[in-house]
Amino acid sequence: MATIGTFKKDGAGFTGTIQTLTLKAKVTFEPQEKKSDNAPDYRVFHSTSGFTSEIGAAWKKTSKEGAEYLSVSIDDPSFAERINCRLVKSTAQESHTLYWDRQRARD
Repeated sequence: MATIGTFKKDGAGFTGTIQTLTLKAKVTFEPQEKKSDNAPDYRVFHSTSGFTSEIGAAWKKTSKEGAEYLSVSIDDPSFAERINCRLVKSTAQESHTLYWDRQRARD
């Protein structure tokens, strides 16, 4: 599991940065009104030089231990495929960490 981002609670959403060896992006999670059970709870946006684009979505989930987190799906034309991550509350107040695991091949 790799840490690829750090975020702070910003009102009802989250603001932070996704950073890897080849990517550094300012990102926001903006809450959405759910129109169906499958609709995302948040839309994920990237902003740069006055331009904002939607790059993903996130759904509220609860772990087996009862901890709440966001299941996040992010995509971009520069990616080989969509990435799935988890935004989890950190031990620091109002801090959240974005974790990514590489998908394992299915047999």
